[in-house]
Amino acid sequence: MFNAAQAQGGGSFTPLLLIVLLFGVMYFMMIRPQQKRRREAQQMQSALGPGDEIVTIGGLHATVVDVADDVVTVEISPGVNARFARPAIAKVVKQTPVDDIVPDDEPVATDPVTEPGATAPIESPVVETRKTKD
Repeated sequence: MFNAAQAQGGGSFTPLLLIVLLFGVMYFMMIRPQQKRRREAQQMQSALGPGDEIVTIGGLHATVVDVADDVVTVEISPGVNARFARPAIAKVVKQTPVDDIVPDDEPVATDPVTEPGATAPIESPVVETRKTKD
């Protein structure tokens, strides 16, 4: 009778061991890789600088113009700027080396066509693509 009671009590650690093993597998397969991706994204977003070509989480391709605390100002097309929250930057396509950045006090060559008061007409970037009925 004593041996039968010992045999029944010895197997009670198996379900507990399986639960602990399941949580361990979930940690190494799901939680840890997600933390690593989050850390890499934060590091990429903190390293943003003017001139970097980026892609937002919405798929918008742009060039970084200015970086503030939590706001990144990007240039979508020439003369069109938009502000995005830093976490909205999905990836950096091309990072500009620090040597290529022009300081604000140096004059930058400008295109006379886009200058105000220019004599040449400014062409519209909009192209008509209507389908015609044949």
